[in-house]
Amino acid sequence: MKQTDSWSRRQVICAAGYLGGFNARAQNTAPSDKIGLAFVGVGGRGTSAVQQALELGTANIIAVCDVDSNAAERASQIAYKKTNKAPRMVSDFRKLLDDKSIDAVMIATPHHWHSPIAVAAMRTGKDVYVEKPASHVFREGRILIETQARYKRIFQHGTQMRSSDVTAKARELLDAGVIGTVKMSKAWNQQKMAPPAPVPDATPPPGVDYDLWLGPAPKRPFNPKRFNNSRNWGNSFDYGNGSIGNDGVHDIDMAHFGLNPATHPVRIVAGGRNVDAGLDDYPDNMNVTYEFADGKVLLYEERSWTPYGQYGVDSGNAFYGTEGFMVFSRRGWFQVYLGRKEEKGPAMKGGGGHPKHFADFIDSVKTRKPTIAPAEVAHKTCALVHLGAIAYRVGRVLNFDPGTETFPKDAEANRFLTKQYRAPFAL
Repeated sequence: MKQTDSWSRRQVICAAGYLGGFNARAQNTAPSDKIGLAFVGVGGRGTSAVQQALELGTANIIAVCDVDSNAAERASQIAYKKTNKAPRMVSDFRKLLDDKSIDAVMIATPHHWHSPIAVAAMRTGKDVYVEKPASHVFREGRILIETQARYKRIFQHGTQMRSSDVTAKARELLDAGVIGTVKMSKAWNQQKMAPPAPVPDATPPPGVDYDLWLGPAPKRPFNPKRFNNSRNWGNSFDYGNGSIGNDGVHDIDMAHFGLNPATHPVRIVAGGRNVDAGLDDYPDNMNVTYEFADGKVLLYEERSWTPYGQYGVDSGNAFYGTEGFMVFSRRGWFQVYLGRKEEKGPAMKGGGGHPKHFADFIDSVKTRKPTIAPAEVAHKTCALVHLGAIAYRVGRVLNFDPGTETFPKDAEANRFLTKQYRAPFAL
């Protein structure tokens, strides 16, 4: 099947199957110098990850998995051209679980499959790299943490800016008090993304197992637009998390990093509308305010209909302190401004962290040292995505208890912390 959209990396995936019945294999020693890797979901992002692994040269690509046989064949051929050895191609993720030659799995599927596959893989003794957002609903984040701890697995969340040298230097300066005490942070995601025109339902193309693509999601007719384009499936409550969870999660991750609050927020309010129209369940114009128990505030602002951003960057952050502020871009730079006159302070330009982030994962699989973005860090970031979306859906101010991870005495909001899973794909 022809890939028609640069965001199609998660358009096809392999089924996790029955998730509770697998026995974890023992891994009492570190893997060999070249670990065995499998890739689940090899559209745009999954293919990029295959290429990164080949460039690193520290892992053997054992298998590529996709419910679209054309995508799997394309990824396998990329590896073959580099190594003269073609990874085996599978359509069903369950066929990878008991393969002892596979040490780790990279997951780049639609959002509704991230946690089920990650949990199944960790239960069978495999380490996981999970593209963002790691969880489709809030409760899945807690399950990921518990599963990682129980099975002692390595976990990396695909928020690549965590591994950038720019991020490390920003952390150093913020900790040293370059802008004083950080009391507020802001994340924005502002990119022109016109929604595709609607098309009628159709028959799945040859080589595609659409039922496995749906997996835990409700049974619905096949639609080429939804299947091919993450701007559509990503804006459906059934499969994605809207722009806030697709691209905005990167900026929310950095906003959380800069603010560094101790817990989840305690108060959330959100609003939004479809300005350009044509999107599905999520708005293309959204604002969320998160208030924390220690008085800190995090703001998220999204406009998917503008060709311009803020402070000269489409997707970025600002960290506001008592002595100045820092503008931070996940395009790979930051600039500090100090005092009333906003005089320029320290600055840095660098990369976005992609190769280093994957290398950090591979190194952790070998050494068993925690990654820079383990499940606990992933949950703190993804929680903001989910809590913001819930506040948008209920349309009112929400009070949240970080200790119990619930909305006290609010059955309507609590209902959205989890979801129904289509049998037999329960988590």
